[in-house]
Amino acid sequence: MSDTKPFFQAIQEGNAAAVAALLSADPSLASSINDRGQSAILAAVYSGKTSIRDLLLAHGVQLHLHEAVAAGQLDRVKSLVVRRSELARASSPDGFPLLALAAAFGHLDAAQYLFSHGADVNAAASNGSGYTALTGAVTGGHRDIVAWLLEKGADVNHRYGPGYSPLLAAAANGHLEIVKLLLDHGADLRASSDDGQTALLLAESRGHRPVADFLRFRGLST
Repeated sequence: MSDTKPFFQAIQEGNAAAVAALLSADPSLASSINDRGQSAILAAVYSGKTSIRDLLLAHGVQLHLHEAVAAGQLDRVKSLVVRRSELARASSPDGFPLLALAAAFGHLDAAQYLFSHGADVNAAASNGSGYTALTGAVTGGHRDIVAWLLEKGADVNHRYGPGYSPLLAAAANGHLEIVKLLLDHGADLRASSDDGQTALLLAESRGHRPVADFLRFRGLST
């Protein structure tokens, strides 16, 4: 197999032309693993390079379940979970529940399928991040998935990482409609992170004025 470093560098940079050229020279690169144990398809998905993800899929790479979930390949997910429904409650090798992966990358159909086969809506990552499906959906800005998860009983005040809550994450990322949705479902307006950052402080420090203005309207002050 060829040296994989130029291939993974091209993925990280989003250089689809370079990825295509390298794959043409060595198709086995589509199934390669980098020095961190991450597959090419996951490297593309995790770095948000959807065109490269699609290029790899077009090369017929065989996906493991966690890769299929992250890449939004529902048919592949179904073909694996239908044989062993307990897999719906599994996690990726890097510790993220499959439901959290589906939510983080905006795949509502995969999330619903996993949930229907027993996935725990509040399962947290085992890698120290504490990520749940809700925190993933919030960070990714996927309002439809946030709404669905809340309907299914997701913990709106789950704490993770440096004392963050879904509301703090939504404010930090400027997701106004998600901020409203979380508050409508009982999010703690006055929650603060371990270092004392409130939703308002996070929104202001990152230049998300509409979010900051709305939080002030709801009664939050610095």
